[in-house]
Amino acid sequence: MSECNHNCEGCSQNCAERQSPQDLHEAPHPMSQIKHVVGVVSGKGGVGKSLVTSLMAVTMARRGLRSAILDADITGPSIPKIFGVTGRAQGNEDGILPARSKTGIGMMSVNLLLENVTDPVVWRGPIIAGTVKQFWTDVIWGDVDYLFVDMPPGTGDVPLTVFQSIPLDGILIVTSPQELVSMIVAKAAKMAQMMNIPVLGLVENMSYARCPDCGKEIPIFGESHIGEVAKDFGLDVLARLPIDPKLAAACDRGMIELFEGDWLEPAADRLEKMG
Repeated sequence: MSECNHNCEGCSQNCAERQSPQDLHEAPHPMSQIKHVVGVVSGKGGVGKSLVTSLMAVTMARRGLRSAILDADITGPSIPKIFGVTGRAQGNEDGILPARSKTGIGMMSVNLLLENVTDPVVWRGPIIAGTVKQFWTDVIWGDVDYLFVDMPPGTGDVPLTVFQSIPLDGILIVTSPQELVSMIVAKAAKMAQMMNIPVLGLVENMSYARCPDCGKEIPIFGESHIGEVAKDFGLDVLARLPIDPKLAAACDRGMIELFEGDWLEPAADRLEKMG
């Protein structure tokens, strides 16, 4: 017998010390029935995860599906602002109730728990991670077809907590056209691989700007390398989002549900194939 490296998952020996992988997934609130959970991630900040999360939730809702958003970006929450949701979250003896957008999209964000939305969240990692876990276990999500988790950037405490605690059906990786896109994808894809979570595809944000006069697509950040990167990692490019002032204005006014554009329809098709 070869020397034991204590990695039972990759070992074929049936020895007495063999250990089964421990399932760390938490159960959702007993009054929640959630069919699919999709994480929206990136290896770095500033690429538009919250925008893509919001657009995906709206796109699925327009298809007659019940969608909701768990805002796991505790120190940089923006989901309520994008949807124009104000006030504080409510609860009852059973748990916390998600806030609702104008079209009925459920959401929970730390900004819905703060007295003032401009108050900074100055918490250490374990507290932040515990809060995200409570958004899953203590919120009464009800009947949801697709729950989107807006993740913070990187591969730190909170993404790890989400990957280990919440049973994700897959993730969408959000990128931008800059040269470092391959690094962004690599970090997120490798973390998902380590946690045995499928990567559903790539979404490139800020891909181009469209000339208002001739309609030509102008690559503001240079030519996109998303196709090459997707090929290298065996992934599909599900959407390329433009730099659109109207879209930015809709977010600023809390009216994302009124956006016009079909950029994310292929991504929605991919999610509906999950069953």
